[in-house]
Amino acid sequence: QVQLVESGGGLVQPGGSLRLSCAASGFAFSDYAMSWYRQAPGKERELVASISSHGHSTDYADSLRGRFTIARDNAKNTVSLQMHSLKPEDTAVYYCNVAGATMFPTFANSWGQGTQVTVSS
Repeated sequence: QVQLVESGGGLVQPGGSLRLSCAASGFAFSDYAMSWYRQAPGKERELVASISSHGHSTDYADSLRGRFTIARDNAKNTVSLQMHSLKPEDTAVYYCNVAGATMFPTFANSWGQGTQVTVSS
């Protein structure tokens, strides 16, 4: 079955950096575009960044462009999110999943536990 395991979150001061990782299994990882999503307290889950199946194309939420970088390693079935210049409003639980996960029942029901990112002084 699909498994998505996020890691790398933590407490960081404003202006700091973190690198999140996601290990995927149970599906043909290299066939799917992947995305990072986040959900802040009291808010809906939002799309953060996406990367094409072969990693040649990336896209970011407008407010995050230039601070976050998504990458993938198809040999290791992993996707990462490098975050710089973190702000308190970046505080959220971060999840990975296939791009457009809500459109695919298998993936819509396979969210991992996420990794908590807290930006605070």
